[in-house]
Amino acid sequence: MNVFRRGSRPPLEEFGEWFVGTVRIDPLVEPPAPARVMAVNVTFEPGARTAWHTHPLGQTLVITEGSGWVQRDGGPKETVRPGDVVWIPPGEKHWHGATSTTAMTHIAFQEKLDGSAVEWMEHVSEEFYLTGES
Repeated sequence: MNVFRRGSRPPLEEFGEWFVGTVRIDPLVEPPAPARVMAVNVTFEPGARTAWHTHPLGQTLVITEGSGWVQRDGGPKETVRPGDVVWIPPGEKHWHGATSTTAMTHIAFQEKLDGSAVEWMEHVSEEFYLTGES
């Protein structure tokens, strides 16, 4: 058993190129193989968001603070608030982040397949982010 005290591990920095705006990613769970699950606590400042991406085994988001937006490719932009839970199926192209005026924090759970939990794609343009339409 390992106990990780709050603040004892530095935030992740390797994913910065796949976000727009100020984002903080704090690791929560990443056990060694054969376990595949990982979880991070992600805080998006107003206007911050992910690039488009997919997860090979899906992703669950648990919104804990603030107000944010989530959107799958071809679907409507949805507003999410604390207590909302979002399930993104395997391979579904999507993005998520804070609204343009309010920060948002969520816990993201995903599993690794062949060592990878995410496939990053192009950035979400400012116009698309604000309108949810191409």
